[in-house]
Amino acid sequence: MSQFHSLAIKHIDRITDKSVAISFDVPEHLKSAFSFKAGQYITLKTTVNGNEVRRDYSLCSSPKSGELKVAIKEVKDGTFSSYANQQLKVGDILEVATPNGRFIFEPNDSKTKHIAAFAAGSGITPVLSIVKCALEEEVQSHVVLVYGNKTTKDTMFLDELLQLQHQYSDRLSIQFVFSQSQENDAVFGRIEKSTVNLVVKNKYKHLDIDAFYLCGPEGMIHTVKDVLEEHNIDNNTIFYELFKASKPEAIPTANIASGFTEVTVLLDDETTTFEMPQKQTILEAALDKDIDAPYSCQGGICSSCIARVTEGEATMRQNNILTDGELAEGLILTCQAQPTTEKITVDYDDV
Repeated sequence: MSQFHSLAIKHIDRITDKSVAISFDVPEHLKSAFSFKAGQYITLKTTVNGNEVRRDYSLCSSPKSGELKVAIKEVKDGTFSSYANQQLKVGDILEVATPNGRFIFEPNDSKTKHIAAFAAGSGITPVLSIVKCALEEEVQSHVVLVYGNKTTKDTMFLDELLQLQHQYSDRLSIQFVFSQSQENDAVFGRIEKSTVNLVVKNKYKHLDIDAFYLCGPEGMIHTVKDVLEEHNIDNNTIFYELFKASKPEAIPTANIASGFTEVTVLLDDETTTFEMPQKQTILEAALDKDIDAPYSCQGGICSSCIARVTEGEATMRQNNILTDGELAEGLILTCQAQPTTEKITVDYDDV
């Protein structure tokens, strides 16, 4: 389970009018704790207007860079993103959890591989880490990146990507897609079926692509994934991460007399038992009991709140992370899981 540590902000760089890249100063004794795999994220925790706020942000640096860096795009009414873009400064201290996440790229320089990545907007952040890692650590591999934005002005890391393209001109191909501006050598519109076909059936058909990495809005991910599957791409080679999922509906209360469940939570070698209404999620109920359960997004798109059910049953409102095998092993996202039996035991330690 990830642990929080107090880290000072080392650098803040404005990369668009509405986004900043933030690097943290990691003390020597925490270097190993903050080592990460390309594609992983960290959770940032602070207090804004008197309320604790936690947010996940993907690391955009490469594992070998020695940098712990995230990029934060300001969104309308975004509590933390506005705070980060408008108020944070070098030297400020944030609580930072150790790296987490399953959207990862693990290099293997003994094998020549080709990867294709599709990103839109701030979805570039984990993809940038993956692209850098592949280029740095797999010296024969080729990377194709399709990156969608409204305009060049809105494009996070535009200059850095162009520099990478120049540095690795024989191994990195970038196809920019802009929905609100016409640019030379760029596709006008959004990432859609024709854009995917450009990669797999046209411009890069000579490449035998081993893996696809998708990150961005839910609609884009489903579009790309569906087209790849239409072309008989092995589903096991398609990896994706949602930054925002559609809002799930609550599950009707289970049909037992009380509508309540006795929950036993194991966390940090401590056991707590309490009663909760089945209309709540297990995470919501645990937090109501002041149990310091791990969480971040509370939307079913990160992996911070994973636990194992060792007794009883629960149903999840939605699941964008766990595989069928992991579900069969009893793993759940506690931010999405509502108990459906009179008793349930949830173990956060056994994950």
